[in-house]
Amino acid sequence: MTIGANWDDSGLHWDSGLQWDVNVGPNLGDIAPYLSLITSEHADKPNYLTFVATFLQPVADIIAQIKAIPALFDLDTAVGEQLDFIGQWVGRSRYLTTALPNVYFSFDTAGLGFDQAVWQGPFDPTTGLTALPDDSYRTLLRATIAANQWDGTIPGAYNAWNVVFSGTGTQILIQDNGDMTMLFGLVGTVPDAVTKALLTGGYLALKPAGVRITGYYVSSAPGTPLFGFDADTSVIGGFDVGSWATPLSPT
Repeated sequence: MTIGANWDDSGLHWDSGLQWDVNVGPNLGDIAPYLSLITSEHADKPNYLTFVATFLQPVADIIAQIKAIPALFDLDTAVGEQLDFIGQWVGRSRYLTTALPNVYFSFDTAGLGFDQAVWQGPFDPTTGLTALPDDSYRTLLRATIAANQWDGTIPGAYNAWNVVFSGTGTQILIQDNGDMTMLFGLVGTVPDAVTKALLTGGYLALKPAGVRITGYYVSSAPGTPLFGFDADTSVIGGFDVGSWATPLSPT
């Protein structure tokens, strides 16, 4: 522990210089290593040890809590209300002005099974989802942040979409039609029902101003590239490799 006092030039600010570092053990907030530093003439005094522990433990707990705050508000790990606070900084709420239809879990409906759709909550309207669950809200925030930092170029758009779909197995293909319109192709893992609805509903639109998105397409055979000539990549393949592009729908 170091203690010091410094006044700035105005004489109105006092910096105590009080610094604590009790994280010297293997666990954050563990004061045992500090107690082990007590000299031998005091180490056998139980009342003294109790006093020191009583004084140090609250400080150690406060430091542990403060050090845990960044993780609570990390986009990758935040949940619930903490994610809502991030949304306030980003400028995007989890509550949608237009409900997302056809995203609730359903048996015997393609695209709305387990790990594809969301459960309808007790207060969710039957017309569709209006409050995004954490996973989908996190995707929306990533897309908003990526759009805010995008430089407007196609290479930059690929970088932005890679952030949005990071860890999902979904890859993006961007086609500039040359007439102020563009379209997107999705290959690899098919997005879940909520992400589909966010895409088709325009919530994840990453495009230059004045350019219209004509549609989102997926391969007719999931997990295969889109069919195309004169290309052999992870997103475009020729005969016997690529599959026809079909329009993406929420279900």
